[in-house]
Amino acid sequence: MVSVNDGAFKIVERMIEKKDEIGCEIHKQSNGATIIDAGVNVPGSNEAGIMVSEICLGGLGTVTMGEIDIGGHVLPSVEVKTDNVPIACLGSQYAGWTIKVDKYFAMASGPARALAKTEKLYKELEYSDNSNIGVIVLETREFPPENVTEYIAEKCGIRPSDLYIVVAPTACLVGSIQISARVVEVGAHKFHELKFSPFKLKSGTGTAPVAPIAKNDMKAMGVTNDCILFAGDTYYEVEPDDDDDLAELIPKVPSSSSEQYGTPFYKLFKSYNFDFYKVDPLLFSPARVTVKDIKTGKEYSAGKLDFPILRQSIGLK
Repeated sequence: MVSVNDGAFKIVERMIEKKDEIGCEIHKQSNGATIIDAGVNVPGSNEAGIMVSEICLGGLGTVTMGEIDIGGHVLPSVEVKTDNVPIACLGSQYAGWTIKVDKYFAMASGPARALAKTEKLYKELEYSDNSNIGVIVLETREFPPENVTEYIAEKCGIRPSDLYIVVAPTACLVGSIQISARVVEVGAHKFHELKFSPFKLKSGTGTAPVAPIAKNDMKAMGVTNDCILFAGDTYYEVEPDDDDDLAELIPKVPSSSSEQYGTPFYKLFKSYNFDFYKVDPLLFSPARVTVKDIKTGKEYSAGKLDFPILRQSIGLK
């Protein structure tokens, strides 16, 4: 079975080798764990953002950068492609592991989740990774102390010296890039929430703008989400069962299917006193979703690109 950690580690090795060129720093803890700073005390770079995005995908997808015009204002953009949506997106990239040790907290994404298997999702995917190396990405501004890296390594069943942790806060260049690069994964997760098996998604392609770096992580969480909610564009090739009704399903997938759609995320979040549990989980989806039934060749599309709301989120007139 394919190993997302082995795939990601090949990219980690390149990051370490090119650390100065791509604006990153490497820190080694006394327990042997390796921390790659991709945006806390360093500037990072577009190339580092691409590498971190592909690490999150477990080496099972490609990420490239381009540009997108959102109504007279050009933003950088990402394009993501994968032929293994279930494992690349849900089994690796999805930020499903909450790391809580003493006062330390961070959301973890990336391949090491498939070693720890703390989420019930892995039973559904029937996937586990047996690699001796663990690679994890933490969206945080704090480096994990040694008791945290030891906790992660223990959960993964590996030695701390075989653990590689990429750290990038939300409000940094790499943070903006790797969050937009979740556009295909966000759609796959929405399909999963709607009880449509991710294994029916045979390939996925998606594009999304990359948000300007916000002044703090909370603001960044808003604008980075908005790049997907209002301008994320996805295309999946699917192999449905005979009793699946794609014409009925697809209109339920885009972010606009949520009753909470239409307000920049930070403003919406603030209106709920920053209580994440009051935000409709079905809001988190790309702006537009198109699928092609590979059995019939028929395509179904729903949602729209809503650049005016994204411009509002960014602070453009």
